[in-house]
Amino acid sequence: MTQVYEKERELQRQVEQRIASGAPDIEVLAVELSGAERFCVYIDHPGGVDHALCQRVSELLRDYVDRYTVDVSSPGIERPLRTREHFEAAEGKRVAVRTTVDIDGRKRFRGEVSEAGPGAFALELETGSVEIPYELILRANLIDEGR
Repeated sequence: MTQVYEKERELQRQVEQRIASGAPDIEVLAVELSGAERFCVYIDHPGGVDHALCQRVSELLRDYVDRYTVDVSSPGIERPLRTREHFEAAEGKRVAVRTTVDIDGRKRFRGEVSEAGPGAFALELETGSVEIPYELILRANLIDEGR
C-alpha cells in the first residue's frame, strides 16, 4: 500500500503542476489510482465542472495516456478531501478517512470534522476525538447523508 500511496502523491504533484501551468483556475482536489494503469483526477472550478472542462483537463494530461487510462471527474457529493482548506470547508460535516499508518490503533475513521488546524484536523467520533495529520491521509471523503 505504501508504494501505491507514494505513486499517487507523485502523480498528484505532476498533475497539479501540469494543470496549474495550463489552466490555473482549475483546482486538483485529488489524484487516485484505481489500478496499475489507471488514475482519476478530481477537479473543481469556481464556475462548476462540466464535460467541456473535463475534456480541457484531459487534453492537458494527454502525455499520460501512453502509460495510463486517465479519467477526469467532478468531485461529486462525496468529494475528496486532502488539504486544510478542504477540511475547513467540511467543518461540521461527516467524513470517512483512511490513513497511511495506525492512529490510536486504527486506519479507518468516520466522524464529524470539528476543526481544521494548520497541520491536522480534529475528528469527532462516537468514542471521542482524534487528531489526524493531513500528511497521513490516504483517502478522505465527505459522507453523503442524503439531505
